[in-house]
Amino acid sequence: MTERGLMKAWQVTRLGEPRDALEQVEVAVPAPSAQQVRVRVRAAPANFPDVLMCRGEYQIKPELPFTPGVELCGEVLEAGADAVGPGGRPVAVGDRVLGTPSLPHGGFAEQAIMDAGDAFAAPESLDDAAASALCIGYQTAWFALHRRTRIAEDDVLLVHAAAGGVGSAAVQLGKAAGATVIGVVGGPRKAEYCRNLGADVVVDRHREDFVAVVKEHTGGRGADIVFDPVGGDAYAGSTKCIAFEGRIVVIGFAGGTIPQPALNHALIKNYSIVGLHWGLYKNRNRGVIAECHDALTRLVDAGAVAPLISERLGLADVADGIGRLGEGSTVGRLVFQP
Repeated sequence: MTERGLMKAWQVTRLGEPRDALEQVEVAVPAPSAQQVRVRVRAAPANFPDVLMCRGEYQIKPELPFTPGVELCGEVLEAGADAVGPGGRPVAVGDRVLGTPSLPHGGFAEQAIMDAGDAFAAPESLDDAAASALCIGYQTAWFALHRRTRIAEDDVLLVHAAAGGVGSAAVQLGKAAGATVIGVVGGPRKAEYCRNLGADVVVDRHREDFVAVVKEHTGGRGADIVFDPVGGDAYAGSTKCIAFEGRIVVIGFAGGTIPQPALNHALIKNYSIVGLHWGLYKNRNRGVIAECHDALTRLVDAGAVAPLISERLGLADVADGIGRLGEGSTVGRLVFQP
């Protein structure tokens, strides 16, 4: 690979399941615009939006072919003339950064393109793999807990899919905020991972009814906050164990079913249903994203949170890793390192 030659990259060449849709190819090294940077990818984690983009089911639908990989940690190799980072910080060659790449030049490649405004300084206390996983999941969880539901010390936080990318971040951020965290997972391996994250109570939904467990551990009061990236039965059960003045924050619908809320139930039980579209902050309130990253960096430096990487894989393993994520057989965070 030369400075302006060819590089290895994974591309979605046709829509379908990841193993069918993804193909490893050699492509030309991309060039950044004046407001962008080109980075050498040091690490890129698997995320569920990568699965959905392979299937053509994500809200962002790049033109085929494109390289997925929606977050990364990288080293800046080239900066455009007007490359200004978050908070007005200039981005320079040699900087170690994390954030979201600019599609179609995603993170599952040897090099990627980032809008300079999305290139955050990577905390020195995290290695490349952990730093790569500090963006989407942790920022989503931070916005859900600190802006949309206003988590407070002594709250009881119920987290669905608590061993997944965004759920694991919610568990750690909930504990850092002083909450009691109940994590819901599927299977013993995921339960053990969730305990290692620091959850106070772990529910294996294959063996236990989380509604009963929440009521038991709260004396019947219920959860103050429900963090729901699943939808379907997870949402329906959550309405049965939500506390007075509780808040259910809707993150997504990984379970495949979008709930139809009974608003009379929310009225009678006096709870709130709030949504979080993290990406919308880029257009409507970008400054808060920089504040979020600063807060996360402080928590990382204090040792309060740290992404737990369950698998570190090579670039050649992208199709299989994303395929396993889509099948629901992965535990924790998978990170690919070229």
